[in-house]
Amino acid sequence: MGLNRLKTFLEMIKVEHTVFALPFAYIAAFVAAEGFPTAGQLFWITMAMVGARTAAMSLNRLIDRHIDALNPRTSGRALPKGLLTVKEVLIYTFLSFGLLYLAASMLNPLCVKLMPIAVAVLTIYPYVKRWSWSCHLVLGMADALAPLGAWVALTGSIDLPGVLLGLAMGFWVIGFDLIYACQDYDFDRHHGIHSIPARFGLSAALGSAKIFHLVSVIVLAVVGVSTGLGLFYWLGLVLATALLVYEHSLVKPTDLSKINIAFFNVNGYLSVSLLAFTILDIVL
Repeated sequence: MGLNRLKTFLEMIKVEHTVFALPFAYIAAFVAAEGFPTAGQLFWITMAMVGARTAAMSLNRLIDRHIDALNPRTSGRALPKGLLTVKEVLIYTFLSFGLLYLAASMLNPLCVKLMPIAVAVLTIYPYVKRWSWSCHLVLGMADALAPLGAWVALTGSIDLPGVLLGLAMGFWVIGFDLIYACQDYDFDRHHGIHSIPARFGLSAALGSAKIFHLVSVIVLAVVGVSTGLGLFYWLGLVLATALLVYEHSLVKPTDLSKINIAFFNVNGYLSVSLLAFTILDIVL
């Protein structure tokens, strides 16, 4: 029974979506190390990412459970259906924050000092949609902490390349979150949920997503120039740009039927392929 409930919890937090943020954290680690980080560093960065993302998703599902119950798209989630209790999700949340603290303490003191900022951003995000369409920007800020945190874990300092990698990921996440939010356009408008699609319309949201993704590519190019990365990194960036172009070709204001393909499949391929090309560049 315990394993079944754990499986339900992992399904609720979409554990497979870790593929979005984790590769960017690894990219920052490899660039910071100018080679292979140690196995211990990679392990604790992974644990920090698992702890942070699990806590963030648990809080999001917990805080939004009443909204999710009203939305036909999300009413089948574990909390609205009673498959998990509030107490259970709270326990998982505190355990996840505990894992984040343990991982930070195993990396370096600056990671521990910066952890309250990460916890604050992760906790605030679910509430922002209740009063401002800037919720997408806050989500981008939260995800930007992944590569920046990995950079700090390796170097013990906050440096420009780490900040740039954080910004690149943040803009990328804002872009695909805008696309994802379009599917709740009608529900958000009728229930007073704030989002860019609900406030400005589908066309404006998808147009904004293109701008954020363009900026993300530009920032990644600046990372390549400033850190002296070579041919393989640039090939990876070209592939990532092509995938973003393909992602936007799948979704139109009049046709949102391919949002799930654009959101999960394409972005998953993008982050993993960019990591693979970056590692190839650094190793070769």
